[in-house]
Amino acid sequence: MSDRRVFRWATTSARLLIGTIVSVAAVILVVTAISLPWPTLTREPVSVSAMPAPAASTVACDGALLSLGRDPRDAASLAAAAPQTVTSGVTGGAPEADEQRLDAAGVSGGLGPLAFTAQPLERERVDVAAAGASTVSADDLRGFAASACRPPLLESWLVGGSGTTGASDLVLLANPGTVAATVQLTLFGAAGEQSPPGGSDLIVPPGTQRVVPLAGIALDEASPVIRVTATGAPVHASLQTSITRTLTPGGVDQVGAVPQPEQTQTIAGINVTRSPGAEGASDAATVLRVLAPSGDTTVRVTVTAIGRAEPAADPQEVALTAGQPTEIALPGLAVGAYTVEVVSEVPVVSAVWQATGFEEGDDFAWYTPSPEVAVPSLFAAPSGPPPALTVVNPADEAATVTVTSEDGAYQLELTVPARGTMTARLSPRTVYLLEPDAPVRAALSLTGDGALAGIPLWPADAATPEIVVYP
Repeated sequence: MSDRRVFRWATTSARLLIGTIVSVAAVILVVTAISLPWPTLTREPVSVSAMPAPAASTVACDGALLSLGRDPRDAASLAAAAPQTVTSGVTGGAPEADEQRLDAAGVSGGLGPLAFTAQPLERERVDVAAAGASTVSADDLRGFAASACRPPLLESWLVGGSGTTGASDLVLLANPGTVAATVQLTLFGAAGEQSPPGGSDLIVPPGTQRVVPLAGIALDEASPVIRVTATGAPVHASLQTSITRTLTPGGVDQVGAVPQPEQTQTIAGINVTRSPGAEGASDAATVLRVLAPSGDTTVRVTVTAIGRAEPAADPQEVALTAGQPTEIALPGLAVGAYTVEVVSEVPVVSAVWQATGFEEGDDFAWYTPSPEVAVPSLFAAPSGPPPALTVVNPADEAATVTVTSEDGAYQLELTVPARGTMTARLSPRTVYLLEPDAPVRAALSLTGDGALAGIPLWPADAATPEIVVYP
């Protein structure tokens, strides 16, 4: 072999070797680059946190008890039958709330309902609480009514009342704001969801209360439920319900709105005043009305005596048809206070009707569900019989609840057992602060001679959250 050939073979072999080495090195570098983290450069965006100024707190009351058709020349006339005595208060250390008297158009012989507005103090929200009570004894209206003054809402539900003969029920719509509200009333009855002509495009001017007879939108409906939807401005909706049996008035109540459907509803502090079989009593004196507005479902209803762990009767399971209210009798309850829990796979609204009896001088009440209270919340106990506070603890651990009067002269600490209830007697015409260390549900019950009423406690409005701005 010549030297030239040897040289060429050596050169070619060297090139192949070098190429192989370079290829292997490239593979190693790529694999290493993939497996090892690369240095990164991050930069946090510039942001500015700002706390919005809190809004004023506003609540509106139901106002005087009203009588329908007292003027024989005008069956649709409205007259004030009994004034409402209101108890109100604000967060400790804050100035008193501004008081506003709403105009009750078309009502003769009385003043319109009150509304209260508490302005923020040093960029902190000020809570306001108020509740009212009325007692009436007349040929066409008799009984005791108590209700809390509530913040106006864009949507709420009225569970209670009747459009049948003997009932003279009224839908109350109050607008404490400065802008007119347009309200739609949707009826849920035996035929399902309906939009009655008398409930469409109702204008409620600012600073007024409008009254709509329930029979005008739910005639002959035995178990109506009304959805109230407002645009333009929120409204405070409530229901005045009364009944006359033959010529004898059988009680009156002012029923607050249910803020929204929920899968679990707890109705606390229901007072049974006569045992089944007693004179003037009836096994049908306790009735639950429940509606599943959006879908068919089965509800489980459990009745438990306050202070007891086991149910007072076997739980009931009842099938519901979407859009059709159902009434469930809760018979056989002995004298005492009870909690009713309604559990469903779809959201429902509900309320319990309870009567002291069916004779002259008896009264009735609609007890509505208690929302969850997880923050310190102000509430007012109205005038009337001494109120009883019922606290329900739905959790698996004990909860501690502190109740303090507005002036600080009274303080009570309750330790509510897991999945248990406790009750405490309070003073009427007093404002209290309820402070739970865990979420609870609570209600006031007012029971006296020929007097019955229940008021669920609502949580204070949530604080305004911090806003983060990215310039």
